[in-house]
Amino acid sequence: MTNSRSSRGRAATAVALTAVLALTATGCGDDGTGGSGSEGSGKGTITFWDNNGGVRTAVWQEIIKDFEAKHPDIDVRYVPIPSEDVQSKYDTAIAGGGLPDVGGVGAAYLANMVAQNALEPVGERIEGSSLKGKLVPTMVESVKSAGGRGDEMYSVPTSASNGVLYYRTDLFKAAGLAAPTTWDAFYTAAARLTDARKNKFGYTIRGGSGSIAQALDAMYGQSGITEFWKGDRTTVNDPKNVAALKKYVALYKKATPEADVNNDFKKMNAQFDSGSIAMMNHNLGSYTDHVEALGTDKFAGIPNPVGPDGVRVQVSNPVDGLGLFRAGKNKAAAWKFIEFAASHASNSKWNRSAGAIPANTEAAGDAWLNEARATKLGATALTDGSTRIVQLPYYLPDWNKISKSENEPNFQRVLLGAMTAEKFLDTLAEQLDAAQAEWNEQLKKG
Repeated sequence: MTNSRSSRGRAATAVALTAVLALTATGCGDDGTGGSGSEGSGKGTITFWDNNGGVRTAVWQEIIKDFEAKHPDIDVRYVPIPSEDVQSKYDTAIAGGGLPDVGGVGAAYLANMVAQNALEPVGERIEGSSLKGKLVPTMVESVKSAGGRGDEMYSVPTSASNGVLYYRTDLFKAAGLAAPTTWDAFYTAAARLTDARKNKFGYTIRGGSGSIAQALDAMYGQSGITEFWKGDRTTVNDPKNVAALKKYVALYKKATPEADVNNDFKKMNAQFDSGSIAMMNHNLGSYTDHVEALGTDKFAGIPNPVGPDGVRVQVSNPVDGLGLFRAGKNKAAAWKFIEFAASHASNSKWNRSAGAIPANTEAAGDAWLNEARATKLGATALTDGSTRIVQLPYYLPDWNKISKSENEPNFQRVLLGAMTAEKFLDTLAEQLDAAQAEWNEQLKKG
């Protein structure tokens, strides 16, 4: 097996929204290599970029070893890219050359890459492969929607996550509290389990990187609103969502540490596992970390609490997948790797390691899911109709920009009292409505 090789450093380049939308309309663009690649011999060397490098490196190295044993005439060069850097790395490579043959592609930036014509359609390849009929239908629909090109697929789904409310069962038991399965129980527990003098807090709020999706989940979960759009206008600043956000951010410094204004998921995990925090929201990606730190008898993870009417509402999580790059010179070998990685055994191995929901229908039925209760509950919530999912607009080319760089600082201002919840959500809504209007206009022209 080829050892990990780092990608060449390049200065990150931003892709202007106008250029991205223009590419969407025309259906053509520069892939950074001056050509559309070729099928190749189906042998030789291919390069694979892992979009969660470091975190999932070990399991990918196992899968690559298995693949190379089955296909000794194919060598996989593995390049780990940290998840926070992957979109800028792809944008840089699209602009300047050096794209991989295969890469992990998240739904949050899939439309951006499709709009730049960087990815090969994979629908027909799936139909002619062993993956036909073996991919979870809801995940297939999700990647189609995220790609923004109608019914065409530009990613082979491999896994999905779900929002999870993790809570320390040992702390709840000691305090005589029931599981936080309702929002009322959640707020009661947040207050009861806080003793700031002893550095004990009922909850940790995400104020740093990744804060917007978590805030949206808390808002929609409490308001009960089940649609992100009402016509062509977003519902984020609906009065019910404003009220929900106010109640949520009121936890800051009362039932959370003051340092939470800069919190990312790594800090949240550390606080939760140390026992200084009783509850935290993240996704299934941290489940295995908690198991490693605490075992399975000191914590539990459940989907969002239910509202007064007994209905659970959650925002969608991006479906992760593998993309086949248009510029690749050996697509036949690259596709063999994708097909192998999305097959029953490999998909089960990867998702078991990550604590995520498998995209392969056979893997989704494996026994290990019964042992990973949070993953099982997450899978059930996504498939049995018990949960209303608010579909976030990952198809908007500037969704990532709006939900991160343009509004994470504003959310911190809300926590610090420097911006009202109304102003924050009105600003977010204005940006989303404008992006949706521009998207609709380009679709008409296309």
